Amino acid sequence: LAAALYRLVRPEDYIEGADGSEGYPLSAKLLSEFLGTYMLVLTVGLNVLTKSVAGAFSISASLMCMIFALGTVSGAHFNPAVTVAVVASRRGKCSPEEGAKYMVVQLAAGLLAARTYCLLTGNTFDSLKPASSNWGQVFIAELIWTAVLAFIVLSVATVQSSLSEYFGLAIGLCVTVGGCAIGGISGGSLNPAVSLAIASSGDLRAVWHFIPYAFIELSAGAMAA
Repeated sequence: LAAALYRLVRPEDYIEGADGSEGYPLSAKLLSEFLGTYMLVLTVGLNVLTKSVAGAFSISASLMCMIFALGTVSGAHFNPAVTVAVVASRRGKCSPEEGAKYMVVQLAAGLLAARTYCLLTGNTFDSLKPASSNWGQVFIAELIWTAVLAFIVLSVATVQSSLSEYFGLAIGLCVTVGGCAIGGISGGSLNPAVSLAIASSGDLRAVWHFIPYAFIELSAGAMAA
């Protein structure tokens, strides 16, 4: 399976004389975004539902690995809020049309990951929003830290002289910081794909929580740009 997926996301390795300098086809980019988002959301769900004591570190490590593996293919957004930030920055890194397709694939990956972690653990989430927090607290926490995450991505991964050896580490550690800082306030989603996964795998009476979370997170992406 790994070999087949590698062939699909990096087809230039199987074409004589190709070096990837002409860019990757849209199908490879979309598959890259699907795989990266799926693994990120799956890691979030498994850590939270199994009550891992190192959840923030496991989640950031998952993101970091997928960024290094797929960053040169699609840009490794794995987050609709990051895609909004990259598109809104208007620097030619991702067109609005391509960004819209990225976001659809990312949300689909989140839904599939939700089904996977529920199947593996036999558990579900109570709700997306922690009962101990009010919406004002959630709004501020998610807005600040999603904006910080998107800003870090723009600053280290989309600039002309990006530090390609380190940008995955910087982005991953930002997720660690955010998860530890606001996990108890808003859940530390920072990602509409994560928010959709959690909302759809919990109490269906609270599935609407996804809407304000996604609005906050997408707005934060635009704000970062």
